[in-house]
Amino acid sequence: MKYFKKKKPLISIIVATFNSEKTISDTLDSIKTQTFNNYEIIIIDKDSSDKTIEIVKKKKLKTRIYIGKDQGIFDAINKGIKKSRGKIISILHSNDYYYDKYSLENVANLFTLKKVDIVYGNLIYVGQNNKNYIIRYWKSSDFKKNLFMKGWSPPHPAFFCKKKNYVEAGLYKINFGNSADIELMHRFLQVRKFKSYFLNKALVVMRYGGASNNNIKNIIKQNLVTLNFLKIKKNFLLVAFFIIYKICNRTLQATLYKITR
Repeated sequence: MKYFKKKKPLISIIVATFNSEKTISDTLDSIKTQTFNNYEIIIIDKDSSDKTIEIVKKKKLKTRIYIGKDQGIFDAINKGIKKSRGKIISILHSNDYYYDKYSLENVANLFTLKKVDIVYGNLIYVGQNNKNYIIRYWKSSDFKKNLFMKGWSPPHPAFFCKKKNYVEAGLYKINFGNSADIELMHRFLQVRKFKSYFLNKALVVMRYGGASNNNIKNIIKQNLVTLNFLKIKKNFLLVAFFIIYKICNRTLQATLYKITR
């Protein structure tokens, strides 16, 4: 997407870290190569005992670092949002990185062109220890009412939102655990009806094996919490529809990618 000459909005990139020395370089390097340079990086570190902070400092980027205990990753992200100065918030986990050098530029353009509150795109899952092994291409879609009831949600790391919306509608609810991201996106899109735009491009790459997908127990727990805040937990038909649709959608994405490679 060609960049046009208008005032660039400041993007605050929130990165929560904890003993992230193996992956944080990829995260920061993907920021450093962006063609869009009006950003700030906010590191919220959970008192790492490895070389995470040393690596961050060596990169010499526009970074503010805060070190201390937290109540989990979404509590850390909330702290980062509160300390942010930008108009737009990007949540980039220390295990993830931007897909290419145009990710921020494309997103910033759309916020200005479309006058929206939220921009989200697609995400690529890769192997935990092999970035060249693509597991799934998570292709999202335009938001429509009640899509969350079908197990749909935008990929959270590819979800960009204006800070004013967090101020207006609230931050991540840490009591929802790993489902806090889905709850917030549901609240912003379905409940509060903030204006959004779907960019049909890969924006972020995620290593498979994060907190929300590292084992079956966490996946089941996450879905149970989601069913609860969607208020369909006690409706067998809606639960069955949610699960079947979600499984079919995930399987189709993985299968289509392998067929079209």
